[in-house]
Amino acid sequence: MLTLNIGLDDTDSPRGGCTTHLCAVLVELLSKLKVKFRDYPLLIRLNPNVPFKTRGNGAVCLRLEVEKKAVDVIKELVLKEVSRLADLSFSGTDPGVAFLLGDIPAELRRLSEQAMCDMVSLNEAFRIAEKCGAEIHTFKEGRGIIGALAAIGETLEDDYTYELITYRVPENWGKPRAIDIESVKEMDRLTSPDTFNNIDDDRVLIAPHGPDPVLYGVRGESPEVLLKAYKLVKVHEPIERWVIFRSNQGTDAHLRVKRKICNAHPYMSAVIEGVVSSKPVVSQGGHVFVKIRDDTGEINCAAYEPAGSFRWVISDLIPGDVVRVYGGIRPPSLSHPKTLNLEKIEIVKLAPNLKLHNPICPNCGKRTSSAGRGQGFKCKKCGKKIFAEKVTVELARRITESIYIPPPRAQRHLTRPYSRLNRKNAPPIKLLDPWHFP
Repeated sequence: MLTLNIGLDDTDSPRGGCTTHLCAVLVELLSKLKVKFRDYPLLIRLNPNVPFKTRGNGAVCLRLEVEKKAVDVIKELVLKEVSRLADLSFSGTDPGVAFLLGDIPAELRRLSEQAMCDMVSLNEAFRIAEKCGAEIHTFKEGRGIIGALAAIGETLEDDYTYELITYRVPENWGKPRAIDIESVKEMDRLTSPDTFNNIDDDRVLIAPHGPDPVLYGVRGESPEVLLKAYKLVKVHEPIERWVIFRSNQGTDAHLRVKRKICNAHPYMSAVIEGVVSSKPVVSQGGHVFVKIRDDTGEINCAAYEPAGSFRWVISDLIPGDVVRVYGGIRPPSLSHPKTLNLEKIEIVKLAPNLKLHNPICPNCGKRTSSAGRGQGFKCKKCGKKIFAEKVTVELARRITESIYIPPPRAQRHLTRPYSRLNRKNAPPIKLLDPWHFP
Protein backbone atom coordinates (compact mmCIF):
# COMPACT_ATOMS: atom_id res chain seq x y z
CA MET A 1 0.00 0.00 0.00
CA LEU A 2 1.13 3.56 -0.75
CA THR A 3 0.42 6.89 0.95
CA LEU A 4 -1.01 9.36 -1.55
CA ASN A 5 -1.23 13.02 -0.52
CA ILE A 6 -3.53 15.25 -2.60
CA GLY A 7 -3.46 19.04 -2.30
CA LEU A 8 -6.04 21.43 -3.79
CA ASP A 9 -6.38 25.20 -3.83
CA ASP A 10 -7.91 28.21 -5.60
CA THR A 11 -10.96 26.57 -7.15
CA ASP A 12 -13.49 29.15 -5.94
CA SER A 13 -14.28 32.78 -6.77
CA PRO A 14 -16.18 35.66 -5.14
CA ARG A 15 -19.25 34.69 -7.14
CA GLY A 16 -19.34 31.05 -6.04
CA GLY A 17 -17.61 27.73 -5.67
CA CYS A 18 -15.72 26.41 -2.68
CA THR A 19 -12.55 24.33 -2.40
CA THR A 20 -13.86 22.50 0.69
CA HIS A 21 -17.05 21.60 -1.21
CA LEU A 22 -14.97 20.15 -4.02
CA CYS A 23 -13.08 18.19 -1.38
CA ALA A 24 -16.36 16.94 0.11
CA VAL A 25 -17.45 15.68 -3.32
CA LEU A 26 -14.12 13.90 -3.69
CA VAL A 27 -14.59 12.27 -0.27
CA GLU A 28 -17.85 10.74 -1.49
CA LEU A 29 -16.37 9.54 -4.79
CA LEU A 30 -13.20 8.16 -3.18
CA SER A 31 -15.23 6.34 -0.55
CA LYS A 32 -17.00 4.48 -3.36
CA LEU A 33 -13.56 3.36 -4.58
CA LYS A 34 -12.94 1.81 -1.15
CA VAL A 35 -9.76 3.79 -0.51
CA LYS A 36 -8.56 4.15 3.09
CA PHE A 37 -8.43 7.66 4.52
CA ARG A 38 -5.39 8.07 6.78
CA ASP A 39 -6.73 11.31 8.27
CA TYR A 40 -9.67 13.63 8.12
CA PRO A 41 -9.45 15.98 5.15
CA LEU A 42 -7.20 18.87 6.14
CA LEU A 43 -8.48 22.44 5.87
CA ILE A 44 -5.37 24.59 6.00
CA ARG A 45 -5.74 28.35 6.26
CA LEU A 46 -2.76 30.19 4.80
CA ASN A 47 -1.52 33.77 5.29
CA PRO A 48 -4.73 35.84 5.50
CA ASN A 49 -2.90 39.01 4.41
CA VAL A 50 -2.01 38.00 0.84
CA PRO A 51 -3.68 40.39 -1.62
CA PHE A 52 -5.04 37.75 -4.03
CA LYS A 53 -6.99 35.50 -1.64
CA THR A 54 -10.67 34.86 -2.37
CA ARG A 55 -12.15 34.68 1.13
CA GLY A 56 -10.42 32.79 3.95
CA ASN A 57 -7.39 31.66 1.90
CA GLY A 58 -8.00 28.00 2.66
CA ALA A 59 -6.44 25.01 0.90
CA VAL A 60 -7.25 21.33 1.45
CA CYS A 61 -5.34 18.08 1.59
CA LEU A 62 -6.45 14.45 1.43
CA ARG A 63 -4.16 11.71 2.77
CA LEU A 64 -5.02 8.28 1.41
CA GLU A 65 -3.69 4.75 1.65
CA VAL A 66 -4.05 3.14 -1.76
CA GLU A 67 -2.83 0.29 -3.88
CA LYS A 68 -0.31 1.20 -6.56
CA LYS A 69 -2.71 0.25 -9.36
CA ALA A 70 -5.30 2.73 -8.04
CA VAL A 71 -3.03 5.81 -8.06
CA ASP A 72 -3.61 6.81 -11.68
CA VAL A 73 -7.36 6.21 -11.37
CA ILE A 74 -7.52 8.53 -8.35
CA LYS A 75 -5.45 11.23 -10.05
CA GLU A 76 -7.72 11.16 -13.09
CA LEU A 77 -10.79 11.39 -10.84
CA VAL A 78 -9.44 14.39 -8.92
CA LEU A 79 -8.46 16.34 -12.01
CA LYS A 80 -11.83 15.64 -13.62
CA GLU A 81 -13.71 17.01 -10.60
CA VAL A 82 -11.51 20.09 -10.42
CA SER A 83 -12.24 20.80 -14.08
CA ARG A 84 -15.97 20.29 -13.43
CA LEU A 85 -16.44 22.22 -10.19
CA ALA A 86 -13.81 24.99 -10.21
CA ASP A 87 -14.99 28.41 -11.38
CA LEU A 88 -12.54 28.46 -14.28
CA SER A 89 -14.39 31.21 -16.15
CA PHE A 90 -13.55 33.74 -13.42
CA SER A 91 -10.38 35.69 -14.19
CA GLY A 92 -8.88 35.36 -10.70
CA THR A 93 -9.44 31.63 -10.25
CA ASP A 94 -6.23 29.71 -10.97
CA PRO A 95 -6.50 26.20 -9.49
CA GLY A 96 -3.59 24.02 -8.54
CA VAL A 97 -3.50 20.31 -7.73
CA ALA A 98 -0.53 18.48 -6.23
CA PHE A 99 0.05 14.75 -5.75
CA LEU A 100 2.80 13.40 -3.50
CA LEU A 101 3.55 9.76 -2.74
CA GLY A 102 5.06 8.85 0.63
CA ASP A 103 6.22 10.92 3.58
CA ILE A 104 6.35 14.72 3.68
CA PRO A 105 9.85 16.08 2.88
CA ALA A 106 11.33 18.73 5.20
CA GLU A 107 11.51 21.29 2.39
CA LEU A 108 7.78 20.97 1.74
CA ARG A 109 7.11 21.52 5.44
CA ARG A 110 9.20 24.68 5.30
CA LEU A 111 7.23 25.94 2.30
CA SER A 112 4.04 25.40 4.29
CA GLU A 113 5.44 27.36 7.23
CA GLN A 114 6.35 30.24 4.93
CA ALA A 115 2.96 30.22 3.20
CA MET A 116 1.30 30.50 6.62
CA CYS A 117 2.83 33.89 7.41
CA ASP A 118 4.40 35.32 4.26
CA MET A 119 4.38 35.29 0.47
CA VAL A 120 5.62 32.37 -1.66
CA SER A 121 6.37 32.91 -5.33
CA LEU A 122 5.04 30.59 -8.00
CA ASN A 123 8.58 29.89 -9.20
CA GLU A 124 9.60 28.85 -5.69
CA ALA A 125 6.61 26.50 -5.49
CA PHE A 126 7.56 24.91 -8.82
CA ARG A 127 11.16 24.50 -7.65
CA ILE A 128 10.19 22.81 -4.40
CA ALA A 129 7.64 20.56 -6.12
CA GLU A 130 10.34 19.29 -8.49
CA LYS A 131 12.85 18.80 -5.67
CA CYS A 132 10.33 16.88 -3.52
CA GLY A 133 9.03 14.74 -6.37
CA ALA A 134 5.51 16.17 -6.21
CA GLU A 135 3.41 15.89 -9.35
CA ILE A 136 1.66 19.19 -10.00
CA HIS A 137 -1.19 20.22 -12.29
CA THR A 138 -1.99 23.86 -12.94
CA PHE A 139 -5.10 25.39 -14.43
CA LYS A 140 -4.74 28.78 -16.13
CA GLU A 141 -2.12 30.79 -14.16
CA GLY A 142 -1.88 27.97 -11.61
CA ARG A 143 -1.31 30.13 -8.52
CA GLY A 144 -3.29 27.58 -6.52
CA ILE A 145 -0.32 25.22 -6.66
CA ILE A 146 1.26 27.23 -3.82
CA GLY A 147 -1.65 26.47 -1.50
CA ALA A 148 -1.95 22.88 -2.74
CA LEU A 149 1.68 22.17 -1.81
CA ALA A 150 1.40 24.10 1.46
CA ALA A 151 -1.64 22.04 2.48
CA ILE A 152 0.28 18.81 1.89
CA GLY A 153 3.25 20.17 3.85
CA GLU A 154 1.20 21.05 6.96
CA THR A 155 1.05 18.03 9.26
CA LEU A 156 -0.72 19.75 12.20
CA GLU A 157 1.49 18.13 14.81
CA ASP A 158 1.70 21.13 17.14
CA ASP A 159 -1.98 22.05 17.48
CA TYR A 160 -5.21 21.75 15.54
CA THR A 161 -8.99 22.05 15.70
CA TYR A 162 -11.84 20.54 13.71
CA GLU A 163 -14.67 21.95 11.62
CA LEU A 164 -17.85 20.21 10.53
CA ILE A 165 -19.06 21.89 7.34
CA THR A 166 -22.50 21.33 5.85
CA TYR A 167 -23.31 22.08 2.21
CA ARG A 168 -26.43 23.19 0.39
CA VAL A 169 -28.17 21.59 -2.56
CA PRO A 170 -27.22 23.45 -5.78
CA GLU A 171 -30.69 24.95 -6.32
CA ASN A 172 -30.30 26.90 -3.06
CA TRP A 173 -26.88 28.43 -3.79
CA GLY A 174 -27.16 32.20 -3.64
CA LYS A 175 -30.45 32.17 -1.69
CA PRO A 176 -30.76 33.28 1.98
CA ARG A 177 -29.71 30.52 4.37
CA ALA A 178 -32.57 29.00 6.38
CA ILE A 179 -30.94 28.40 9.76
CA ASP A 180 -32.85 28.48 13.04
CA ILE A 181 -31.00 31.14 15.09
CA GLU A 182 -32.39 29.96 18.43
CA SER A 183 -31.05 26.45 17.78
CA VAL A 184 -27.59 27.93 17.16
CA LYS A 185 -27.76 29.73 20.50
CA GLU A 186 -28.81 26.50 22.22
CA MET A 187 -26.02 24.57 20.48
CA ASP A 188 -23.52 27.17 21.67
CA ARG A 189 -24.84 26.98 25.23
CA LEU A 190 -24.56 23.18 25.30
CA THR A 191 -21.21 22.73 23.54
CA SER A 192 -18.97 25.76 24.23
CA PRO A 193 -16.10 26.12 25.02
CA ASP A 194 -15.54 22.81 23.19
CA THR A 195 -16.97 24.61 20.17
CA PHE A 196 -16.09 28.24 19.58
CA ASN A 197 -17.02 31.37 17.63
CA ASN A 198 -20.59 30.20 17.02
CA ILE A 199 -22.30 33.44 17.92
CA ASP A 200 -21.44 37.00 18.95
CA ASP A 201 -24.27 38.61 20.92
CA ASP A 202 -27.18 37.84 18.58
CA ARG A 203 -25.09 37.58 15.44
CA VAL A 204 -24.73 34.04 14.07
CA LEU A 205 -21.14 33.38 12.98
CA ILE A 206 -21.36 29.79 11.73
CA ALA A 207 -22.95 30.71 8.39
CA PRO A 208 -21.28 32.63 5.54
CA HIS A 209 -23.14 35.29 3.59
CA GLY A 210 -21.95 34.72 0.03
CA PRO A 211 -23.23 32.56 -2.84
CA ASP A 212 -20.90 29.64 -2.08
CA PRO A 213 -22.25 26.12 -1.35
CA VAL A 214 -21.55 26.20 2.42
CA LEU A 215 -24.67 26.18 4.61
CA TYR A 216 -22.84 26.44 7.95
CA GLY A 217 -19.67 25.27 9.68
CA VAL A 218 -19.07 24.61 13.38
CA ARG A 219 -15.51 24.69 14.77
CA GLY A 220 -14.45 22.77 17.82
CA GLU A 221 -11.94 20.71 19.74
CA SER A 222 -13.07 17.21 18.75
CA PRO A 223 -15.10 15.38 16.09
CA GLU A 224 -17.41 14.10 18.84
CA VAL A 225 -18.50 17.56 19.97
CA LEU A 226 -19.03 18.60 16.35
CA LEU A 227 -21.39 15.70 15.73
CA LYS A 228 -23.28 16.76 18.86
CA ALA A 229 -23.45 20.33 17.53
CA TYR A 230 -24.65 19.11 14.13
CA LYS A 231 -27.59 17.35 15.76
CA LEU A 232 -28.52 20.49 17.70
CA VAL A 233 -28.52 23.00 14.83
CA LYS A 234 -31.88 23.13 13.07
CA VAL A 235 -32.13 24.16 9.43
CA HIS A 236 -35.13 24.60 7.13
CA GLU A 237 -33.51 23.52 3.91
CA PRO A 238 -31.98 20.23 2.74
CA ILE A 239 -28.33 19.41 3.46
CA GLU A 240 -26.61 17.90 0.43
CA ARG A 241 -23.55 16.65 2.33
CA TRP A 242 -21.30 17.29 5.34
CA VAL A 243 -17.68 16.55 6.22
CA ILE A 244 -15.49 16.89 9.29
CA PHE A 245 -12.16 18.59 8.54
CA ARG A 246 -9.04 18.77 10.71
CA SER A 247 -7.66 22.27 10.57
CA ASN A 248 -5.23 24.91 11.79
CA GLN A 249 -8.12 27.31 12.44
CA GLY A 250 -8.09 28.88 15.89
CA THR A 251 -4.39 28.15 16.43
CA ASP A 252 -2.64 31.44 15.54
CA ALA A 253 -0.60 29.41 13.05
CA HIS A 254 0.16 32.58 11.06
CA LEU A 255 1.36 34.50 14.13
CA ARG A 256 4.31 32.48 15.39
CA VAL A 257 7.30 34.34 13.95
CA LYS A 258 8.68 37.36 15.81
CA ARG A 259 9.99 40.13 13.59
CA LYS A 260 11.98 43.29 14.03
CA ILE A 261 10.22 46.37 12.67
CA CYS A 262 12.91 46.85 10.01
CA ASN A 263 12.12 43.35 8.65
CA ALA A 264 8.33 43.69 8.61
CA HIS A 265 7.37 43.91 4.96
CA PRO A 266 3.95 44.25 3.28
CA TYR A 267 1.49 41.33 3.35
CA MET A 268 3.46 39.51 6.05
CA SER A 269 1.79 38.23 9.23
CA ALA A 270 4.05 39.31 12.07
CA VAL A 271 4.61 39.42 15.81
CA ILE A 272 6.48 42.51 16.96
CA GLU A 273 7.53 43.41 20.50
CA GLY A 274 8.15 47.06 21.24
CA VAL A 275 7.36 50.13 23.28
CA VAL A 276 4.42 52.44 22.66
CA SER A 277 5.96 55.63 21.27
CA SER A 278 2.93 57.86 20.64
CA LYS A 279 -0.41 58.74 22.15
CA PRO A 280 -3.23 56.83 20.41
CA VAL A 281 -5.23 58.77 17.84
CA VAL A 282 -8.92 58.08 17.14
CA SER A 283 -9.90 58.90 13.56
CA GLN A 284 -13.24 60.27 12.42
CA GLY A 285 -14.32 56.77 11.35
CA GLY A 286 -13.64 55.31 14.78
CA HIS A 287 -10.35 53.63 13.84
CA VAL A 288 -7.57 53.86 16.45
CA PHE A 289 -3.91 54.32 15.52
CA VAL A 290 -0.84 54.07 17.75
CA LYS A 291 2.89 53.78 17.08
CA ILE A 292 5.35 51.36 18.63
CA ARG A 293 9.12 51.23 18.31
CA ASP A 294 11.90 48.71 18.83
CA ASP A 295 15.65 49.06 18.41
CA THR A 296 15.30 49.00 14.60
CA GLY A 297 12.52 51.50 13.95
CA GLU A 298 8.92 52.56 14.44
CA ILE A 299 5.66 51.29 12.95
CA ASN A 300 2.08 52.44 12.89
CA CYS A 301 -0.51 50.02 14.35
CA ALA A 302 -4.24 50.17 13.64
CA ALA A 303 -7.40 48.80 15.24
CA TYR A 304 -10.33 49.37 12.90
CA GLU A 305 -13.95 50.17 13.68
CA PRO A 306 -15.28 46.59 13.17
CA ALA A 307 -13.01 45.47 16.06
CA GLY A 308 -15.50 47.03 18.48
CA SER A 309 -14.38 47.37 22.10
CA PHE A 310 -10.89 46.10 21.20
CA ARG A 311 -10.23 49.60 19.86
CA TRP A 312 -10.65 51.13 23.31
CA VAL A 313 -7.92 48.87 24.69
CA ILE A 314 -5.62 50.39 22.09
CA SER A 315 -6.85 53.91 22.89
CA ASP A 316 -5.92 53.35 26.57
CA LEU A 317 -2.25 52.72 25.79
CA ILE A 318 0.29 55.37 26.77
CA PRO A 319 3.89 55.98 25.70
CA GLY A 320 6.22 53.64 27.56
CA ASP A 321 3.90 50.62 27.63
CA VAL A 322 5.72 47.45 26.53
CA VAL A 323 3.54 45.49 24.13
CA ARG A 324 3.60 42.53 21.79
CA VAL A 325 1.47 43.20 18.72
CA TYR A 326 0.14 40.60 16.29
CA GLY A 327 -1.23 41.20 12.80
CA GLY A 328 -0.71 41.74 9.10
CA ILE A 329 1.48 44.38 7.50
CA ARG A 330 -0.42 46.72 5.19
CA PRO A 331 1.70 48.45 2.54
CA PRO A 332 2.05 52.24 2.67
CA SER A 333 -0.38 54.43 0.75
CA LEU A 334 -0.73 58.14 0.00
CA SER A 335 -2.69 58.64 3.24
CA HIS A 336 -1.06 56.09 5.56
CA PRO A 337 2.44 54.80 6.29
CA LYS A 338 3.24 51.10 6.47
CA THR A 339 0.85 49.80 9.12
CA LEU A 340 0.37 46.69 11.22
CA ASN A 341 -3.34 45.83 11.22
CA LEU A 342 -3.88 44.57 14.75
CA GLU A 343 -5.37 41.10 15.28
CA LYS A 344 -4.28 40.76 18.89
CA ILE A 345 -2.20 42.58 21.48
CA GLU A 346 -0.39 41.38 24.57
CA ILE A 347 0.39 44.07 27.10
CA VAL A 348 3.68 42.91 28.59
CA LYS A 349 4.31 45.80 31.01
CA LEU A 350 2.26 48.89 31.75
CA ALA A 351 4.06 52.18 32.21
CA PRO A 352 3.03 54.32 35.21
CA ASN A 353 0.42 56.88 34.18
CA LEU A 354 1.80 59.95 35.94
CA LYS A 355 0.14 63.34 36.09
CA LEU A 356 1.30 66.58 37.74
CA HIS A 357 -1.17 68.36 40.02
CA ASN A 358 -1.00 71.71 41.75
CA PRO A 359 -0.32 71.38 45.51
CA ILE A 360 -3.08 71.32 48.14
CA CYS A 361 -3.67 74.42 50.28
CA PRO A 362 -2.44 73.65 53.81
CA ASN A 363 -5.18 75.86 55.30
CA CYS A 364 -8.38 74.62 53.69
CA GLY A 365 -7.35 71.48 51.79
CA LYS A 366 -8.43 72.76 48.38
CA ARG A 367 -6.41 72.46 45.17
CA THR A 368 -4.45 75.66 44.48
CA SER A 369 -4.12 77.54 41.20
CA SER A 370 -1.03 78.97 39.55
CA ALA A 371 -0.27 82.50 40.68
CA GLY A 372 1.76 83.14 37.53
CA ARG A 373 5.15 82.15 36.20
CA GLY A 374 7.58 82.01 39.11
CA GLN A 375 4.90 83.33 41.51
CA GLY A 376 4.00 80.01 43.17
CA PHE A 377 0.39 78.94 43.82
CA LYS A 378 -2.62 80.64 45.34
CA CYS A 379 -5.72 79.21 46.99
CA LYS A 380 -8.85 80.74 45.49
CA LYS A 381 -10.90 79.94 48.61
CA CYS A 382 -8.76 81.36 51.41
CA GLY A 383 -6.28 83.44 49.45
CA LYS A 384 -3.18 81.78 50.90
CA LYS A 385 -0.15 81.92 48.65
CA ILE A 386 2.39 79.09 48.77
CA PHE A 387 5.63 78.24 47.05
CA ALA A 388 5.89 74.50 46.38
CA GLU A 389 6.53 71.97 43.62
CA LYS A 390 3.72 70.36 41.69
CA VAL A 391 2.70 66.96 43.06
CA THR A 392 3.15 63.82 40.94
CA VAL A 393 0.10 61.53 41.07
CA GLU A 394 -0.09 58.04 39.52
CA LEU A 395 -3.47 57.43 37.92
CA ALA A 396 -5.08 53.99 37.78
CA ARG A 397 -5.02 52.22 34.39
CA ARG A 398 -8.20 50.79 32.88
CA ILE A 399 -6.26 48.02 31.12
CA THR A 400 -4.10 45.29 32.65
CA GLU A 401 -1.06 43.27 31.63
CA SER A 402 -2.95 40.69 29.61
CA ILE A 403 -3.84 39.44 26.11
CA TYR A 404 -6.62 41.25 24.28
CA ILE A 405 -8.42 39.89 21.20
CA PRO A 406 -11.17 41.49 19.07
CA PRO A 407 -14.71 40.08 19.44
CA PRO A 408 -15.45 36.87 17.52
CA ARG A 409 -17.15 38.69 14.63
CA ALA A 410 -13.88 40.54 13.91
CA GLN A 411 -11.52 37.57 14.22
CA ARG A 412 -9.66 35.80 11.43
CA HIS A 413 -10.24 32.09 10.80
CA LEU A 414 -6.77 31.47 12.25
CA THR A 415 -7.16 33.64 15.37
CA ARG A 416 -6.79 31.72 18.62
CA PRO A 417 -9.89 32.68 20.64
CA TYR A 418 -9.90 33.25 24.40
CA SER A 419 -11.24 29.71 24.97
CA ARG A 420 -8.08 28.27 23.37
CA LEU A 421 -5.39 30.47 24.92
CA ASN A 422 -4.22 27.64 27.16
CA ARG A 423 -5.45 24.72 25.08
CA LYS A 424 -3.82 22.55 22.43
CA ASN A 425 -4.69 19.35 20.64
CA ALA A 426 -2.15 16.70 19.70
CA PRO A 427 -2.14 13.34 17.82
CA PRO A 428 -3.06 10.50 17.66
CA ILE A 429 -6.02 10.96 15.34
CA LYS A 430 -8.98 8.59 15.31
CA LEU A 431 -11.50 8.67 12.49
CA LEU A 432 -15.07 8.65 13.74
CA ASP A 433 -17.78 6.63 12.09
CA PRO A 434 -19.41 8.53 10.50
CA TRP A 435 -17.19 11.55 9.76
CA HIS A 436 -18.88 12.46 6.46
CA PHE A 437 -22.15 12.16 4.57
CA PRO A 438 -22.67 10.73 2.05
